[in-house]
Amino acid sequence: MTSRVDDIEFVKLCQELGTRGTAEHLGITARSVRSRKQRLREKGIAFNDKIPEGHQLKGKSTLYDADGEVKLEWVKTGIDRDERELIQQEVIEALKDQIKPTDPITSPTNTSKNLITLYPVGDHHFGMLAWGEETGEADYDLTIAEDLLLKATKHLIESSPDSDQAALLLLGDFLHYDSFQPVTPAHKNLLDADGRFPKMVRTAIRAIRFQIEEMLKKHKNIKLIIEIGNHDPVATIWLMEAFNMFYENEPRVSLDTTPRPFHCFTFGANFIGTHHGDKVKMTALPLVFASDYATEWGETVYRTIHTGHIHHDNVKESPGVIVESHGILAPGDAYSATHGYRSRRSMKAIVLHKQHGEVSRITVNPDMLQ
Repeated sequence: MTSRVDDIEFVKLCQELGTRGTAEHLGITARSVRSRKQRLREKGIAFNDKIPEGHQLKGKSTLYDADGEVKLEWVKTGIDRDERELIQQEVIEALKDQIKPTDPITSPTNTSKNLITLYPVGDHHFGMLAWGEETGEADYDLTIAEDLLLKATKHLIESSPDSDQAALLLLGDFLHYDSFQPVTPAHKNLLDADGRFPKMVRTAIRAIRFQIEEMLKKHKNIKLIIEIGNHDPVATIWLMEAFNMFYENEPRVSLDTTPRPFHCFTFGANFIGTHHGDKVKMTALPLVFASDYATEWGETVYRTIHTGHIHHDNVKESPGVIVESHGILAPGDAYSATHGYRSRRSMKAIVLHKQHGEVSRITVNPDMLQ
């Protein structure tokens, strides 16, 4: 089928088949269909699509009257995963076009080559809204979330030793929701949200840049890990790509952009694994990492897997490995308060020696930052 159809026929196709169906019918890309639709909208042509953007046709049911005329028609659709992935990729490409790589920061001197400092960040939930009078805890919004994370990060960096290496471990759910609708991606549960999605995105990016740049003043080399959370699976991907672009001219920052829910790196005798914590139970993680990273596992002695998700500190030790879930700085929201979830709020810096494993840790809580 040729793509050369007039505007009237094109509009009819879009209304009947949706974006992806029209693309397949005309033998063109979905991106081309969306571009043409946008041009026509700018001319004042309206689209009354039967197939919502990001969906695909699964079937139609038609009710006819006694004379054979159509009385009602039901259009059955479902999420078009290929279409959704294409839209996500376009967002990433658009972000890349706007990103200007940062200039290198002067490296510190006299750092210890035998030490690495880990800065694990539990679920920070940028974009969450909490009213203290309702929850019994502190208020929380975008402004408070940013101020809290920046102050905690600065306190931990100033309190930690001058280690040569450092790693910022964002353990998932850094953002509270993943689209213009404040709902959980999988089950569409309504969330208490502060601000618009673009505002949340800008705040999260600004906060990570602050963390990285403060760490670069203290440590020679920084590793950034961004884990995929259950609240922000899509945002995680564009955050990875965005920061890969931000620091492409900064050789002292490395970022693992592998879109997997499990990451790992080593430092001397230390094995450091990360996972959000929603896909695999803590007790099952050791075998997953031992299987996926067999070489690294076999070459190390002190093995730790860092997770988030459950919002409180929890440690499970198995032979040869410790799985640690980290607490969070954010207070509970209305849902947590209503269901009886309670946890202490904190953030940590963990110092590892190249040969001796963990040698110290520093903990900060919100009361210390007042």
